Amino acid sequence: MHSTRRSSPHLRIIPVLGLLATLLLPLGVTLAPRATAAPAADPVRIMPLGDSITGSPGCWRAVLWNRLVNSGYRDVDFVGTLPPQGCGQAHDGDNEGHGGELVTNVADRNLLPARLAATHPDIVVMHFGTNDVWSSVAPDRILAAYTKLVTQMRASNPDMRILVAQLIPMNPSSCAACAQRVVDLNARIPDWARATGTERSPITVVDQWTGFSTTTDTYDGVHPDASGDDRIAARWYPALAAVLDTGVPQDPGDPGEPAACTARFRAVSTWQGGYQGEVTVTNTSSSAASGWTATVVPANGARLAQVWNGTLTAAADGTATVTNAAWNGALAPGASATFGFVATAPATAGAPAATVTCTAKTPAG
Repeated sequence: MHSTRRSSPHLRIIPVLGLLATLLLPLGVTLAPRATAAPAADPVRIMPLGDSITGSPGCWRAVLWNRLVNSGYRDVDFVGTLPPQGCGQAHDGDNEGHGGELVTNVADRNLLPARLAATHPDIVVMHFGTNDVWSSVAPDRILAAYTKLVTQMRASNPDMRILVAQLIPMNPSSCAACAQRVVDLNARIPDWARATGTERSPITVVDQWTGFSTTTDTYDGVHPDASGDDRIAARWYPALAAVLDTGVPQDPGDPGEPAACTARFRAVSTWQGGYQGEVTVTNTSSSAASGWTATVVPANGARLAQVWNGTLTAAADGTATVTNAAWNGALAPGASATFGFVATAPATAGAPAATVTCTAKTPAG
């Protein structure tokens, strides 16, 4: 049995501990590690990747998260550059589900590498291509985009575990041909996965199409309602649980020490032409940090205009670099610092989003 990434081979513990972790998560509270001679396990980082079916609000993610926790899985971290979007139940809502995105555009514009660099997933759960089908993009192009994204995932992590959905049915009133187009694409996915998967980085195909009804499981012929969310989560769960039970291997060349720091973006408030955001930088190493630098790449043409609790340097392309203030640079292991900012944005920018990364400095000597 393979070992999990910096953890024991199995990721199960007493379910009540996982439930407690879920109840505390929305409050920003983390459980202190037990006193033990073994090092604390890093969470397995899972990226839900797709379009609005995954992210707007993509409540199947909440159902899946709670099923994992209630089944006894711990140390599981849903990751993405997009923040939670509600759903009415406690869950880890980070995700990479960008409403309206085409998988072919993400591949053509090389949007995924920065998102991977910001979140470092071990597992990707991908339901992607609905907008391409709606736009009459040929299956060959969609599958070529899948291949490019998989290549980028493996460049980020050679041992990436990848779960790819056969898309849920779609039957919007404005696209009579869409129902058959989904069938045509789905029929090609298993052969694509067999040709693209490797022993080191396998691809698991998850059938989200069979048994899913656009009449009873969607509210508009495309997007899942509560029944659809339950059905999607129920299909993801056994495939994801199988990967977690098998274990996620340690990254090659990684000595077992977590990354020096992580950064997380959150939109605080929005208005016409701008928004307020904040970024939390966390020292995830076992050593103290003497300072940190965060890079913020706002989406959709937004630009950082003002920063507090840090020092801003902005590039012409909108990339912002924020270094710690004099009083919040020193971070003990596990400690965090948060800086806020105001961003200007075009009127058509949509919901605030940003890719954030960080580096940390260790004390001299």
